[in-house]
Amino acid sequence: MARTKRSARGKDLNVSDVKQYAKKTTKKPDFGLETKFKDGQMAYRKTIHGARKQASQVKKPHRFRPGTVALREIRRYQKSTELLIRKLPFQRLVREIAQNYKTELRFKGAAVMALQEAAEAYLVGLFEDTNLATLHAKRVTIMPKDIYLARKIRGDILKGL
Repeated sequence: MARTKRSARGKDLNVSDVKQYAKKTTKKPDFGLETKFKDGQMAYRKTIHGARKQASQVKKPHRFRPGTVALREIRRYQKSTELLIRKLPFQRLVREIAQNYKTELRFKGAAVMALQEAAEAYLVGLFEDTNLATLHAKRVTIMPKDIYLARKIRGDILKGL
């Protein structure tokens, strides 16, 4: 039976396979350019093409186009009814603000939930108006000046603040 040449693969490669492969082949492997040293030994250098081929074997992770994931998240959050702000950080914020008015206040769970529902509804409406102000300015990125304009049109801005 004639001997055939097998190319070694990365994960299938054993030490015994390498030794066996080295014994069977009589030709020197062709890596590209060869260089002769003074003492007569041959050294092989990989060509640029060979190095490029090895680099392309590493598979890049899949990436979506810019904006695709954002649109998917928008659709997902518009379908859902769950609260977007985490409960515990919001509760800590409410307690911190309440400490400025009276110490040792206690809150029922339903009261904190009602405050969170109202706060999120307000923020969603504010961002809708902000987005309209942004689109009116022929932009797609919201900026602080858009939020300020939306609040001013709504009448939310107090004179002292």
